[in-house]
Amino acid sequence: MKSFKILFIILLSGYYLFTYAQKDDYTTFEIDVQNKLEPMKPIWAWFGYDEPNYTYMKDGKKLLTELSELSYVPINVRVHNLLTTGDGTPALKWGSTNAYREDNAGNPIYDWTIVDSIFDTYINRGMKPLVEIGFMPKALSIKPEPYQHNWTPSSNYNDIYTGWAYPPKDYNKWRELIYQWAKHCIERYGKEEVKTWYWEVWNEPNIGYWQGSHEEYCKLYDYAADGLKKALPEAKIGGPETTDPSGKNASDYLRLFLEHCIRGKNYATGEIGSPLDFITFHAKGGPRVIDNRVQMNMGRQLLNISKGFEIVASFPELRHLPIIIGESDPEGCAACSIEHHPQNAYRNGTMYSSYTAASFARKYDLARKYGVNFIGAVSWSFEFENQMWYAGFRDLATNGVDKPVLNVFRMFGMMKGNLISVKSSRNFSIEELCQNSVRKEADVNALASSDDRSIAVMIWNYHDDDLPAPDEKIKISFKNIKAKRVLVHHYRIDNKYSNSYEVWKSMGSPQNPSKEQIKELEQSGKLQMYTSPTWHQPKEKNLNLSFSLPRQGVSLVTLTW
Repeated sequence: MKSFKILFIILLSGYYLFTYAQKDDYTTFEIDVQNKLEPMKPIWAWFGYDEPNYTYMKDGKKLLTELSELSYVPINVRVHNLLTTGDGTPALKWGSTNAYREDNAGNPIYDWTIVDSIFDTYINRGMKPLVEIGFMPKALSIKPEPYQHNWTPSSNYNDIYTGWAYPPKDYNKWRELIYQWAKHCIERYGKEEVKTWYWEVWNEPNIGYWQGSHEEYCKLYDYAADGLKKALPEAKIGGPETTDPSGKNASDYLRLFLEHCIRGKNYATGEIGSPLDFITFHAKGGPRVIDNRVQMNMGRQLLNISKGFEIVASFPELRHLPIIIGESDPEGCAACSIEHHPQNAYRNGTMYSSYTAASFARKYDLARKYGVNFIGAVSWSFEFENQMWYAGFRDLATNGVDKPVLNVFRMFGMMKGNLISVKSSRNFSIEELCQNSVRKEADVNALASSDDRSIAVMIWNYHDDDLPAPDEKIKISFKNIKAKRVLVHHYRIDNKYSNSYEVWKSMGSPQNPSKEQIKELEQSGKLQMYTSPTWHQPKEKNLNLSFSLPRQGVSLVTLTW
């Protein structure tokens, strides 16, 4: 009898150990469909790039069409160099429109031909320009020579700061330029359309992009705002588009600008205060190469966002204003290729897509933490026309072929309604992510939304280190589904699905792919289903689903009825 009891205890212990191991083998998500957190703002529907002349070129138009098609709201687009002098020939980190010149007597000559080509491309696709008021036309710059730079990815980044980065020699002419620009837009697109646009002054004035003082930037802002509001009092003006707020320079600059708008003397009107309809700053991460592998730093980017929100929230008068993160990316230079910047090797494959899913989801958490009105995060990632295939630029497509990261935005485009509660067995706090990033355990988590006819859940398996790892077993438990029958779709981004880069490598990495290969690459770059759609009947309003998710993979599971 004693031996039997011992054997029974051993077997029972083994059963519980096995059960516990099986339980822990899954990352579980409990999603209460009826526990709504807040309306899901489409913060992802914002994109930007340095080179405005790519906008109306072949692959630029193709990508903009795809962006407009993936979104249920108008996409907002921000570009540099809208007022830069030149003939419109594009180059890396360069663009021009020749919008402003002067005759021999110093009289203004306005030419909106190229600017119209850019804005027409957006408007024809139902998109909205996030109008960047910059850079300085050559005829207005206090230091016009040298003006156009000849930057390449092997150059020093500071080489780009030439005559376009300087203050105007005449602020009244600067104000009149903005007035004439806005007036022209109203005549071309209509007052009601232009009222919906956001206009912001300059880019990163706290570093080399502005070769003037903080006071001169505030003056630049005030005169631009005065010209814009003269043309359209309802126009929305904002700034200052400073760099990472976790740095003291950028933090102080942002605070001083906000103070100026509230209590400072307006340089253009002489009154107290400046118009401010929304607030902008940038937030970047910081990848590096460690032991011959890429290591990301999502925590750095999230910390920058956290600090920016904290600064805005510290001004009670401004807390209600919309916030746009004017550039929100894993690092700072979209045109820096892999060849000269090996830390950017994350850009072609699934590390970029999983990082994007995980980081965007946490932006909602940070906005909720600080109680701010966060409406958009601009992904500074577009396309680079007529470059080598998969050169490692921070772009959404290469030579007209979509990269894996674009499919994350296609997934976001299927999420709408309200954010709903997600309980995870492996949940990182937002504070932990800001301080420690994702260096130990993988970040396996989810973001969920619902409306009257659907539920969508995005799940990612992200890690800062680009190293192989076993797949994660995922189990999702949906609670309180009111529909009697639901259709389940499962979309996937990993090395096998929605991944043109892996297909291109399997072809031998051709730099001159054939028409048949390009067609195959285009197809592989689209968002693909992991399994065929299936019908399910929730039991007592509950439904359980399970699957495996590879490292750096992203899944979107939708339920519709």
